[in-house]
Amino acid sequence: MASNHDNVKDIIYFAAKDGMPILVYSILSKVNDEEELNSLVNENVTEDNGQECSPLIAAARYGHDKVVHILISKFSPNLEQEGTVKFDSYVVEGATALWCAACAGHLNVVKLLVKAGANVNHPTKTNSTPLRAACFDGRLDIVKYLIYHNADIHLANKYNNTCLMIAAYKGHLDVVRFLLENGANPNEKALCGATALHFSAECGHVGVVKKLLEYGAKFFCNDSGMTPIKCAAERTRHVVVEFLIDRPEISKEERIEALELLGGSFANDKENYNIRKAYKYLHQAMELRYSDPNNIIRKTLIPPTGAYENWRETQTLSELEDIQANTNSLHMEGLTIRERILGMHNTELSHPIIYRGAVFADNARFDRCIELWLHALKLRQLNRISIVKDLLRFAQVFSQMIHVGVQMTYTQVIQVLSAAINELERNKKDLTEPNPKDDHATVLVICFFVYKSLSDIESNLLTTLYLLTILTKLLKKCTEEERFNAQRMVFTLNQLQLTIRGGQTLLHMACNPETPVDDFHTKDVCKFPCAETTKLLIRCGANVNAMDDCRNTPLHVIVNYRKAIADFQTLHAIITDLTENGAHTDIVNSKGETPLEASTTGVAEIILKTQVKISLKCLAANAIKMHKIHYKGFVPPNLEHFIELHGRGIERWNKENNNPDDI
Repeated sequence: MASNHDNVKDIIYFAAKDGMPILVYSILSKVNDEEELNSLVNENVTEDNGQECSPLIAAARYGHDKVVHILISKFSPNLEQEGTVKFDSYVVEGATALWCAACAGHLNVVKLLVKAGANVNHPTKTNSTPLRAACFDGRLDIVKYLIYHNADIHLANKYNNTCLMIAAYKGHLDVVRFLLENGANPNEKALCGATALHFSAECGHVGVVKKLLEYGAKFFCNDSGMTPIKCAAERTRHVVVEFLIDRPEISKEERIEALELLGGSFANDKENYNIRKAYKYLHQAMELRYSDPNNIIRKTLIPPTGAYENWRETQTLSELEDIQANTNSLHMEGLTIRERILGMHNTELSHPIIYRGAVFADNARFDRCIELWLHALKLRQLNRISIVKDLLRFAQVFSQMIHVGVQMTYTQVIQVLSAAINELERNKKDLTEPNPKDDHATVLVICFFVYKSLSDIESNLLTTLYLLTILTKLLKKCTEEERFNAQRMVFTLNQLQLTIRGGQTLLHMACNPETPVDDFHTKDVCKFPCAETTKLLIRCGANVNAMDDCRNTPLHVIVNYRKAIADFQTLHAIITDLTENGAHTDIVNSKGETPLEASTTGVAEIILKTQVKISLKCLAANAIKMHKIHYKGFVPPNLEHFIELHGRGIERWNKENNNPDDI
């Protein structure tokens, strides 16, 4: 019966979702049991993509007004039922049918629901209201209808981001005008300290900026010390900057700063790079500094930065004019100005640095690329920004350098490896102590946070493996002290005991021909299995008997290498290194196979047989497992673990002896 109920529920749900009102009505009208009817109308159905909705929510989400009308008029659905829906890349928890209709822009559905008594202010789990959803997409018709039916214009989401702010950010001038006319506060601050003026300025919506100022918007700093004009300048929104610098609220010093930031950003912006505009605005700023001979406003310089070639900013018009034709000088001038004005703790500071480094890499100026990227890496870690992409970028450029025969330094690789280890330590902490920014995070938010931590660990472990492989190509030329320092770092890395999905350690990955390798340059240098990387990990304390989720040890993994003849040296070297450093040849995986039994080639079997040295201790552990001798609690804990390594020996023995009754 339960199965039949679920089938009917699914049919009704998908009929509502696909806009089939006759089918919905014909099924529901035949249900006589009130409890059954209520269940079919109001229970949520979970789809494969994670969407979880009732028939009403689904119909509203996809704009099927006839289905919505039938459900409301004939079957009294719960208008405040909440579901989980997906809009583009956003997952929204706690969304009602009205919220979905408003967000998707279905005015007719919105009218049906409001007339039926739906709560126009019912928020999602993040406190987003139907009005905010309509403002996001600029649906003025829905915004007007909701406000005329008592939607609260002042309700903000959990970040205290108001309807006016989202409309300003998206550049919906007509919506902004209507909200202001109906009492929206232009000076409300989000939790980050930003106002609607910040959001519109940074996105370049000069019409919205003008409208906000008409209604009394003031110039505040957000929590990062950014004013609206600085936000616009940092994003190269020159039209907004040129409008705002003439405002009486902007001081001369602020005008100078905005013009310099605008010029510095144009000199290094990936999307809007324009060296002519860069020089133009830098020149305007310098002229402004010297516009009053009796009150020259001089720069307060920051200490020179090696990544910027120890560049010192120009101080006079003549100095600036001298570098007009030198693009590299203007680039360094721009980066230095950005760091002076924004400060090292601004999260936007690093993007142009990375872009400028990439341009150097494209021109085979790897030394300059690495200097800039190392500086950006330091800044990002200083501000606790994920460096997943940064680390991979280094692995790619190092691989490219090796492939084309350009020398890299031990110090460069070690600096990046150190950053990778620090990042993995942070990833591990995030995983063991999930701490989303929102104190009232839902289960789904926490799960997403944990999933992201796991994903970051996997990406960073793979990149770290590439870095170790690159490091092995330098160690032979290093001093004894340098080798010791590198090995100490790898030991620290092994002590973290982190794994990718499937439970594989770095040592498993180094032995595994299935380990994925990034396509962009990295594959030219990093290939697995890798004997040198394996040797380095073992020498630095990697557990040679670590088991993945299928109880495979690194030895189980390497004996599955199918290029046994073509790459015999790698196969032989890894098996030998593992066994000589304590890898047990009689540990069984979840299939009950020892490494010898798991071998896929005769060559691997032969190599392994020459290395087999089963100790008396191993024989005793096998005997205990085979004869079902109770040992837990009777032997020391470390011995319990050792016996357990020999795993399912009893099951294998029973299988071989056709004795299923003992299993």
